[in-house]
Amino acid sequence: MQTFVFILEIIGTIAFAISGAMTALKKNMDIFGVAILGLTTAVGGGALRDIILGITPPTMFTKPVYAAVAVCVSIIIFIPAIRRLFMHNHLLHDLMLFVMDSLGLGIFTVMGISTAYSVSEEFNLFLLVFVGVITGVGGGLMRDMMAGNTPYIFVKHIYACASLAGALVCALLWKPSGAAMAMFAGAVVVIVIRFLAAHFKWSLPKAGES
Repeated sequence: MQTFVFILEIIGTIAFAISGAMTALKKNMDIFGVAILGLTTAVGGGALRDIILGITPPTMFTKPVYAAVAVCVSIIIFIPAIRRLFMHNHLLHDLMLFVMDSLGLGIFTVMGISTAYSVSEEFNLFLLVFVGVITGVGGGLMRDMMAGNTPYIFVKHIYACASLAGALVCALLWKPSGAAMAMFAGAVVVIVIRFLAAHFKWSLPKAGES
């Protein structure tokens, strides 16, 4: 189970690091800015999760492998050939950002619940779901604020709601189905909802709409 969780965390870290680095590229940041935005997106949600759960210092400091992976991935995205590919092809940039963001959201949502259960089996459903959503959306929220954008979760297709749905599925299935199945199901729910929302243009009502 530990190996399964570690693999999921690395995949999620890579996905969110890519989305953070690509956002930085769109803002024409230098290599330091790209690395910092990739790092923040990848580990920001986990840091918030650990603070809420009372895990100090946060895991990103006690297990720096995640931070190292995030920085390395961000630097790879900054390689001139790769950088030009995404900066000159806006459709590819937006598609890659969407896919990586959706993948990271799904994985980190269920990782938040897994971490909460590792601290205590007695947490109530509200706390489990809250921690799952914060872990999923926290890094992206920090990324957008640092990049000077309106946070993705407030303006794009169903985002935080997808995380909420996946967190509920994961938390409710945890004991009857087992940890691995619950995490898989929760992550799939998040990713599927995100793709369906993008395809069918689902969104929540916005201010100014009649």
